[in-house]
Amino acid sequence: MKKSTKKIFVLDTNVILHDPRSIYTFQDNDIVLPLTVLEELDHFKKGESQLNYQARLFMRELDKLSGKQLFTKGVPLGEGRGHLIIEPVRGFSEQMMLSFKEHTQDDRIISVAEYLTKQHPNRTVILISQDTNVRLKAKSLDIKAEDYEAAKIDISEIDKEIETIEEISDDSIACLYEHLYLNEKDVRLPKKPLANAYMVLKGANSSVLARYDAQNHRYVRVEKQKVYGITPRNAEQAFALDALMNPDIKLIALTGKAGTGKTLLALASALEQRMEYQQILLARPIVPLANRDMGFLPGDVKDKMAPYMQPLYDNLNVIKHQFSITSREFMKIEEMQKTEKLVIEPLAYIRGRSLSQVFFIVDEAQNLTPHEVKTIITRAGEGTKIVFTGDIKQIDSPYLDSKSNGLSHLSDKMRGQNLFTHINLYHGERSKLAELASDLL
Repeated sequence: MKKSTKKIFVLDTNVILHDPRSIYTFQDNDIVLPLTVLEELDHFKKGESQLNYQARLFMRELDKLSGKQLFTKGVPLGEGRGHLIIEPVRGFSEQMMLSFKEHTQDDRIISVAEYLTKQHPNRTVILISQDTNVRLKAKSLDIKAEDYEAAKIDISEIDKEIETIEEISDDSIACLYEHLYLNEKDVRLPKKPLANAYMVLKGANSSVLARYDAQNHRYVRVEKQKVYGITPRNAEQAFALDALMNPDIKLIALTGKAGTGKTLLALASALEQRMEYQQILLARPIVPLANRDMGFLPGDVKDKMAPYMQPLYDNLNVIKHQFSITSREFMKIEEMQKTEKLVIEPLAYIRGRSLSQVFFIVDEAQNLTPHEVKTIITRAGEGTKIVFTGDIKQIDSPYLDSKSNGLSHLSDKMRGQNLFTHINLYHGERSKLAELASDLL
């Protein structure tokens, strides 16, 4: 029997929660949703978390497609796409009964993939799940299983050190020092840099830190600057401060492991520019430790939030302690907190707001989905600058990884835009002990 080129993809619940429009990403192949997936989504539809929002978004999308054939032949997903079918849970096969004793919701989804594999021997049936354990269990039954690759991006460009370009003439470097910029035609590089690309230009006897200004077709010298008591300790931090202090760069992604100074530099830059913005906002998503619900923490809502917000307060205290408690800088921070010109709060509290003339720092952005990052950016009004910080290798969300999180997507999709830059802080500066632990443990 000749195998059909059209495949059948069975989607796990976590795929829907990650990307509510995932059903449209499989070209002309057919999509099957086990009825169990709808049952699981029903548990997510109430609440204010991003997962709750994603579940409701998908259910509204599904409601547009519903029809008499949704549970039989399926409904078309549009031109150039396949059909969507909701498949009832079938009884477990003898092999599944022997292999899996608990009969979990995951097992019910796997059973649908097994049933379809047997029912359609002339078609390739693939279970799509972001849960490694589900994929392994499916493969143990000879069921094809894959991760949701539509959400993956190449992170090689994101997770690399700042580029050093050698064989630059010492005269060109001297010109950059003297005039602060150098026209593009006066420097020949191996390839044309992207907009706002940072680099180290190195000659035989000298070197200089530079940024490529795509709008004016020139290279601009980057000077190390002290910002609200914080001095950069390496070239990467100097580049980060240059971008953070540049009013023309409205969107910044700062990546790097713990201790590289991402949040500290962003906050110091915001304080330095406090007169240019109506408010400074620091926020981070709430991802409970070990996936435990916040209800287990004592106290009211503010008390429950406090442990998750503490790292942001720690960074603020580092800056405050650069000055004496009687200094103008110290007292200004205290005043800004009291008047709510400087606000630290969970990211969930920001949703729905329109952000105009705000310096907005989003910490731990690697725990956001691409859709959530998009939602945040589209809230930006006139005069707003948004900085996303995070470590793409330290994901706390069970539905994301280094290639599918929102921070990675932002850095990949926005690369080369005049309003954006990405800087990867490679070297830890917290302490020798922290650097050693980050590298070896």
